[in-house]
Amino acid sequence: MEIRKNETQLVCIAKFIAKEGEVDQLIKNLHSLIPITMQEGGCIRYELNQCIDEPNRITFIEKWYDQVTFDAHCNKPYIVEFFNDGKPHHVKEFEVTLHKELLP
Repeated sequence: MEIRKNETQLVCIAKFIAKEGEVDQLIKNLHSLIPITMQEGGCIRYELNQCIDEPNRITFIEKWYDQVTFDAHCNKPYIVEFFNDGKPHHVKEFEVTLHKELLP
């Protein structure tokens, strides 16, 4: 079987660890980003998940049409506002990694 990379679409995995007592507010803030983000051109998937074993770990799995649409998303006022204002209050640690989907 040949493995190919999807060279145009971009997958973003954004992991957040909530500060003690802040997980519910973090989830609320992140949920508020979903409807507006899903309306962005180029957004294919924008899914929020919570770790079963460690509920303070919250992860977005995102898929974007390409790097350009992802970059545009990162510069939207509501995303900038979250990272500048919301994240410092509710997030202890975070990591964002970018991936390419592997296709059979």
